Amino acid sequence: MTRRPGRAGEVIRHLGRWTLGAALLGAGVGHLTTMRQEFQAQVPTWVPLDPDFVVLASGVVEIGLGAALILAPTRFRPAVGWVTAGFVVAIFPGNISQYVTGTAAFGLDTDRARLIRLFFQPLLVAWALWSTGAWRAWRGRRG
Repeated sequence: MTRRPGRAGEVIRHLGRWTLGAALLGAGVGHLTTMRQEFQAQVPTWVPLDPDFVVLASGVVEIGLGAALILAPTRFRPAVGWVTAGFVVAIFPGNISQYVTGTAAFGLDTDRARLIRLFFQPLLVAWALWSTGAWRAWRGRRG
């Protein structure tokens, strides 16, 4: 027997998806405007692209993902969740680089603060998969 969350559970899931979408929209706009230099500080030196290009491109992707999280029809939400989770994993090396190099940005001016931040990335992945029903859809296909 498969247990499906009740109406309250679905409302919470939708609020989580909309909140994550809004956060990505805000971050994406920040990439293109006022937080551009802060985000450039996170681009690892080994990335063979101009840091400004990386920041602008990732900002555009974040805006697209944020909009998709909010607006995608139900049947596309699991796919949006997987793509969002993949994006969060793809940008993780920037957070690791910021920690390893000791680069201060976004108020993360201590090694401890930068280290603590690293533990939030898996939570963002889980949030994307949970709030879009991606994890639930994947489990449903396995069974």
